[in-house]
Amino acid sequence: MERLVVGLMSGTSMDGIDAALVEITGRGERSRVKSRGFVTTPYPKDVKRDLLEIDRESGHRNGTAEISALNFKIGELFAQAAIRVVARSGRSLRSVDLIGSHGQTVFHNPKGREKSTLQLGEPAVIAERTGVTTVADFRTADVAAGGEGAPLTPYVHYLLFRDRKKSRAIHNLGGISNLTYIPARAAPRNVVAFDTGPGNMIIDGLVRIMTRGKMSSDRGGAMAKEGDVNGGLLRALMRHPFYSLLPPKSTGREAFGASFVASLQQRAKKQGIRPLDLLATATALSASTIVKAYAECVLGRLGKVDEIYFAGGGRKNRTLMKLLRNGLDFAKVGVVEDLGVDGDALEAQAFAVMANETVEGVRGNLPRVTGAGHPVILGKVVPGKNYLGVRLK
Repeated sequence: MERLVVGLMSGTSMDGIDAALVEITGRGERSRVKSRGFVTTPYPKDVKRDLLEIDRESGHRNGTAEISALNFKIGELFAQAAIRVVARSGRSLRSVDLIGSHGQTVFHNPKGREKSTLQLGEPAVIAERTGVTTVADFRTADVAAGGEGAPLTPYVHYLLFRDRKKSRAIHNLGGISNLTYIPARAAPRNVVAFDTGPGNMIIDGLVRIMTRGKMSSDRGGAMAKEGDVNGGLLRALMRHPFYSLLPPKSTGREAFGASFVASLQQRAKKQGIRPLDLLATATALSASTIVKAYAECVLGRLGKVDEIYFAGGGRKNRTLMKLLRNGLDFAKVGVVEDLGVDGDALEAQAFAVMANETVEGVRGNLPRVTGAGHPVILGKVVPGKNYLGVRLK
């Protein structure tokens, strides 16, 4: 079975919508994936503002009406992104078999009695606008089964990057940083993956404050390079309880989003820490938590790591990557482009693959990674006009 599939993704940085067009042959460990196109569509300013407003209120805005409206608005934007990547590739929507949409996470709390996760981007809108059967809402089945609902991409990392001779880590440096450890000759049950903490999230938040919204990221790490790390503040920040948890574990904006950034900025102001020094310290925090995660949760418990390949926007931050290369000197450190994969497109491609697994009836979560009680089929299927062309098991 060969399918042409669009994968749609917007991460915790909320920069925009990544749309990847891939050709998928097979299923499970026999999956073969070829890239056929990729495009990123930035969010309109008002939509990004609305998303960040939800974050500031820990998922609770003025009422359900605004969130409901935003769900449909983001669905429209995701549909446009899918249409755009197909057009850019020179294909027609009629040639597309399936869409896999992660949506935009606005709340994620997989712990306690009131555990839940919420991704916006109504899949019925995507299916209606494109005519293509759409799979979405991937995280909820894992949470219902007792899991964290995250990270989910390690399953695809295993399919694409496992190696018989080398133990590899695939590390995503998005708003939140997460790693996937794939031992040599691994079976799916041997994969370990978890969130290490903030990747770009705190850095981006501070840049928005420092530039009064004119910039949303520290391009190339140029601003942090001009500052000095405040050792006392860094040591205090490293005492956050999340960093001492053992996997499975996941986190998000609820812990390290706008409220955290605003509090950190005020704390630094009271201590007389210059903005550039604060940014340098936040960059060092991301690097330090990642190094700590490898030392305590991988090397100390699982075994050696031969290679670490980074994906996500953070791999373009040269200041952050220099700190990581220095701290991870026990392994070869590179980027996923070294493996022939576009590091910007990887996560969107992953949800295309997961959508394919869903309609093939393959269980796409890794219970050892998420903590779920058992493997489950992920996602909800919304039929499009081409529904009869999608084989469901």
